[in-house]
Amino acid sequence: MSHGRTEVDRPEAEDFLYREARLADEHRYDEWEELWTSDGLYWVPANDDDADRMTRISVVHDNRNRIATRIAQFKTGRRHSQIPRSRLRRVVSNVEVLGHTDDGDVVVGANFVLVESRERGKELWAGRYTYHLRRVGDGLAMSYKKVALVDNARPLATMSFLV
Repeated sequence: MSHGRTEVDRPEAEDFLYREARLADEHRYDEWEELWTSDGLYWVPANDDDADRMTRISVVHDNRNRIATRIAQFKTGRRHSQIPRSRLRRVVSNVEVLGHTDDGDVVVGANFVLVESRERGKELWAGRYTYHLRRVGDGLAMSYKKVALVDNARPLATMSFLV
């Protein structure tokens, strides 16, 4: 399905990535969910950054409907691992506009470091984001977000938040 070619410069991409990170950190799930296209895919691979997501296990592998379900679960207040909610802050850096997908979405990469503070203590999460961004109206939306965690081949602490 072709959507036309999206053109994005680095400052616009950075603004989008920083906003997306802030919304996730502040548990503003409805606003975060609005950043997705209707065909969005959210993927956090396990064990190998480039594993075949259709045949290998993933930490997260959500299509758009599953993203909506995940958000609804967060909002119930019944996620016991998130009572009280984790305090989150992430730094997004090294933002690069890398090219385009075959469908014309712009590919953007960035590094991140995220600190999670909760009753069990602090966790440090780090990795590489890959986004596919598409022009929607007068803004941008994500059609794809991949989170390649540095430690994805090791046992991971419970992650009941948006990474």
